[in-house]
Amino acid sequence: MNIQGIVSLCLFALLIVLVLIRMTMLRKRGIRIIVFGQTDKSDFLLMPPVFAIVYTAAANTFALPMWSVLICPFWSSMIPGWVGLLLCAAAVCGFAVTLAGFGDSFRVGIDESKPAELITSGMFSISRNPIYVCLLLFLSGFFLIHCNIVIAVAVLLFVLAIHRQILREEEFLLSHYGAEYQEYCGKVRRYL
Repeated sequence: MNIQGIVSLCLFALLIVLVLIRMTMLRKRGIRIIVFGQTDKSDFLLMPPVFAIVYTAAANTFALPMWSVLICPFWSSMIPGWVGLLLCAAAVCGFAVTLAGFGDSFRVGIDESKPAELITSGMFSISRNPIYVCLLLFLSGFFLIHCNIVIAVAVLLFVLAIHRQILREEEFLLSHYGAEYQEYCGKVRRYL
């Protein structure tokens, strides 16, 4: 077991807990946030990279069964891992602030039937996609901690899937909010 691995998995769990808390809060107001896969079933292609990342990190941390070539680290220095933990912690903080600023508009997936208001303040005044930026920051940190081929490939696939999702969301937001969204895009960048 290694402390960096344990802390990184705890931070990953915290991301999930934050979403579950937000989901519970919105559900009490009659808002369903999980619309993942309703618009496009290919959304579920995100799941294998997520499972690969989590299992590989757990295998690396707790010596679970996995072919050693797949979890052999790219480097032996602990310094990138500590940098990775800082990135993960910053990402979790940013994620929490973004969730709080989302109001009733937070969804996992594209909600074509009941879209909420366009949020452009708080973290959304810095990035049009602060949740995704935080996830990308978290995954970068996770890679620095676990630094093996499985994590590298899974993170790359996840990054491509996130970009694809952002493009799909932008298309929907433009069609739904029109000029308001177009003006927002002119002021705030897609990522940073």
